Amino acid sequence: MQRFPCAHATHPQWRMAAALVLAQLRAQMALPGHARSPSLGLLYITDHYAGEARDILGHLADELREVTDWVGTVGIGVAASGVEYFDEPALCVMLCDLGPHSYRVFSGVAPLSATGRSDGFEAHTALVHADGRTPDLAELIAEIADRTSSGYLFGGLSASRGPSVQFASGSAGHLRGQGASGGVFHGGLSGVAFGPDVGIVSRVTQGARPLAPAFIVTASEGNLVLAVDEQPALERVLDVLDISLERPQEAIERLRRTLVGLTLPEQVGILPGASAREQRGQFGPEVQVRHIIGLDPARHGVAIADEVPVGSRLALCERHVQAARADLVRICAEIREELEPRLHDASMGDARVLVNTPDPPVDATERIAGAVYVSCSGRGGPHFGAPSAELQIIRRALGDAPLAGFFAGGEIAHHHLYGYTGVLTVFTRSPD
Repeated sequence: MQRFPCAHATHPQWRMAAALVLAQLRAQMALPGHARSPSLGLLYITDHYAGEARDILGHLADELREVTDWVGTVGIGVAASGVEYFDEPALCVMLCDLGPHSYRVFSGVAPLSATGRSDGFEAHTALVHADGRTPDLAELIAEIADRTSSGYLFGGLSASRGPSVQFASGSAGHLRGQGASGGVFHGGLSGVAFGPDVGIVSRVTQGARPLAPAFIVTASEGNLVLAVDEQPALERVLDVLDISLERPQEAIERLRRTLVGLTLPEQVGILPGASAREQRGQFGPEVQVRHIIGLDPARHGVAIADEVPVGSRLALCERHVQAARADLVRICAEIREELEPRLHDASMGDARVLVNTPDPPVDATERIAGAVYVSCSGRGGPHFGAPSAELQIIRRALGDAPLAGFFAGGEIAHHHLYGYTGVLTVFTRSPD
């Protein structure tokens, strides 16, 4: 697997942005160590270009005829290595050096098979794009996860103030070198599934900080939490936030800034150290952040923007820039550690063998063919303190690795839908 060519540009006219991107891609495809004939393209556009989505895909497919498959979507912003284009016209393209046996594009008209395919392809993981207005979205995400052998998905929800579009153009029925056709969708889910031979490392980074130890939900109806720790939920929430309904304006303003970190019963106790992380002001990937959408004083309940089963852990939380930065640094360090040779874990004899090897161990950045980063639109722009600060953190950790992504209306990881998070996924390659 060669390094993935990746390019990005901004311009009020999409054709000019596309021309800049194509020039960058062609230059990279001629470089040593970069893919010369990639077949899968990832395309992310900001919503300024959403109305021209079909023209953009058609133009890129015509110009890059070796690329027979395309997936992607629209976001409030798009991401590249070290830079974000937030709330401005821009597009980003990454071309993946994967064999046709290693992936399959899927969409509503070409769904991912639940039992394997006649051609022998087995879905191991999948990059998923979805429309947040799709009915029963959480169940559909879980269903796609069940159709992969790992159960792991990564991706996000389209985010647009105009048309909410997805790109999913598969090469089935088309000869390599003849370009792609069609492939712009509205609604539902689409994406690309990867086989077990495609190496990935993926992490979720949280953007919220817990305000107090988590409660255990002891009574609920749907999304209405009635009791926590055997006490009326509303009173416990008001107590933690130090507010009173007798001062409604103050209470409303405080509640608007407050979120809920929800851990479902089946996740409680699975991932060790959850309580310790919360004491340090951190959330783990088992936590899904949701809005408080209402209060029910008559029933002493608090309404959450999700179903809340009895036995769930519920922690009041808030968005926090420093916590988000620290957690992003943490997941980048974890990815590097997984990619780098663990000399410190080797025995002395093993270490001597490594030291005496003519070729030194490959650095983590050299093992990255490309990366996809999906971040919440609420994290983009000035949230990290400066333009592109979020992407600069990743670049400092992973080097100048090819990266494409977008700012989403919700993030997908594992088989869950997250909020205020970032999902960083790295495609790995073996050392030469």
